[in-house]
Amino acid sequence: MPASNENQAPGGRPTGVIVLADGTTLFGFGAGQTGQATGEVCFNTAMTGHQEILADPSYAGQVVCFTFPHIGNVGANSEDEEASSELGRKAAVGMISRSPITEPANWRAQLSFDAWMKDRGIVAVTGVDTRALTRRIRDEGMPMGVIAHDPDGAFDLDALKALAASAPTMEGRELARAVSSTAASDWSDADWSGTTGYTAGPTDGPLVVVLDYGVKANILRRLASAGARVRVLPGSAGAADVLALKPAGVLVSNGPGDPAATGAYALETIRGVIDAGVPTLGICLGHQMLALALGGKTLKMVQGHHGANHPVKNLESGQVEIVSMNHGFAVDADTLPADAVQTHVSLFDGTNCGFKLKDRPVWAVQHHPEASPGPQDSFAVFERFVSALKESA
Repeated sequence: MPASNENQAPGGRPTGVIVLADGTTLFGFGAGQTGQATGEVCFNTAMTGHQEILADPSYAGQVVCFTFPHIGNVGANSEDEEASSELGRKAAVGMISRSPITEPANWRAQLSFDAWMKDRGIVAVTGVDTRALTRRIRDEGMPMGVIAHDPDGAFDLDALKALAASAPTMEGRELARAVSSTAASDWSDADWSGTTGYTAGPTDGPLVVVLDYGVKANILRRLASAGARVRVLPGSAGAADVLALKPAGVLVSNGPGDPAATGAYALETIRGVIDAGVPTLGICLGHQMLALALGGKTLKMVQGHHGANHPVKNLESGQVEIVSMNHGFAVDADTLPADAVQTHVSLFDGTNCGFKLKDRPVWAVQHHPEASPGPQDSFAVFERFVSALKESA
């Protein structure tokens, strides 16, 4: 249903606007933080988990258009936080929805979704024809754009159009430094319990060092739940910093931006870890950077993969897993080295979603096996990784 006129400015003016790089202008009703933000506009098909999506550091520099029309009934709470560091809170910059944001009707809610977005500095616009915008992105790609919210409806459209037109695209942009932790730290949270909150992880399992390029908290929780001790290092750490900890394994994390740009400083570290024979797992951006470190290439996707209902075929088991996705770049499978075996493919478009090496303990998946938001089909990725570390100890 359309947004309520109660959100209009005096004189019936709209209080929210989205301006795309080509000058296309979409009016609606402002929500969340007032002001304006610039980012790549993408769409996400998830029906729930909207807090986790906007809090995912992989969405840094992006404006998320939700295809599911009803937003806010779950509200927001501190336990569903996906940022694992203070800088990691710099995630999505904007949100677009069809319907007005509803009041929370969930027993876990601590804040309304609108108040939570305001606290996170996320500019939102509701009352937009999200179906039309989604079809445009699907056909023409993810545009850069400006999203703005002014309670008085006072917008300088010429200035907003100029800002959108001049915004740098995601290609070549290094965004991981802005959302990575700045100091090493230990992680202890594991599974969540409805009665006690997060349980404590093990104190005697194999040590996994996580290279943080914007790691989601639930990746760390899943590692701990699988039996690993977890230590997080900033993405700027060198191979010597990692190897000095004598880890049983290393995880190269998710994160935002162009993997080739982040790889300019990260690939040397990743190669050093692989060359030292340390078992290594890459997730999302980590999957892409592992491919780059091994001599492969990545490419910019037209619409990307963003949602909690993407079918991925596990070529080793033959099973189809329904997974969470968030990426605008993909690994070019044809450029992977000869000793790489493709293990997962997207059933939407056939793009590579995972590989492993034949002669070295290296694995990578493009999707988010920690599954928050989304189904839990891929939790076994963590269990297999930690089990391999225990067997090799």
